[in-house]
Amino acid sequence: MITKTTLKELEAIARKAGDAIMKIYHAPDFEERIAVQAKGDDSPLTQADLAAHEVIKAELTKLTDKTLAELPQLSEESANIDWQERQQWQTYWLIDPLDGTKEFIKRNGEFTVNIALIHKGQPLAGVVYAPATRTMYSAAAGLGAYKNDKPISAREDSGAPTLKVVGSRSHASPDMQSYLEKLNKPYEMVPMGSSLKLCLVAESKAHLYPRLGRTSEWDTAAAHAVALAAGAEVVTLEGEPLTYNQKESLLNPYFIVK
Repeated sequence: MITKTTLKELEAIARKAGDAIMKIYHAPDFEERIAVQAKGDDSPLTQADLAAHEVIKAELTKLTDKTLAELPQLSEESANIDWQERQQWQTYWLIDPLDGTKEFIKRNGEFTVNIALIHKGQPLAGVVYAPATRTMYSAAAGLGAYKNDKPISAREDSGAPTLKVVGSRSHASPDMQSYLEKLNKPYEMVPMGSSLKLCLVAESKAHLYPRLGRTSEWDTAAAHAVALAAGAEVVTLEGEPLTYNQKESLLNPYFIVK
């Protein structure tokens, strides 16, 4: 369904959204521009989130493939779509215009633009762009996974004596510590913000990402596509594939990337 041409178009949209974010990131009145609003779940919302949202919303409708251009969009910044409508969707865009808003506010560079194409509950394609470092991860079923146009693959170092376990920089979880204590081999923690955690597993810079804390579907979908195309698994604690738009709630269950 996704061609190389379309994937390049998605990368361009993510870069354009990233430019909108970085304009605020580098603004002399940064502190005023990020005047934080609290969303319904108490997560932060800034002008950068909204600016990126508007870019992506408009640019997706201009895709060369008109079938894709006309698909429904579900974005973190426009998520109030009734379940009765949403459950009819077979294929749609799932977007997080600025994933890692806390990292953006801290100005540590670990935030991303996430755009995913979902079909029948699974991510078919995704782009994850980190504008502060100009790092682009992209992938599509049948096309493979890439970092800045270079192919990447997971599990290249799966026999290492020490597990590299990536974890959230801003969302510590007691369940995570309990999980780590049960690992039967030495491990090293790799802290990272936003959806970049899944991408580290996709490019074999980490072996394992246990997410034993709250996430929403837009937080994971694009990087999930990258991880799958790179050969990683993204499964629930019961070993089932992580899915999208299969229930009224947009919260993910706990999951493991390996």
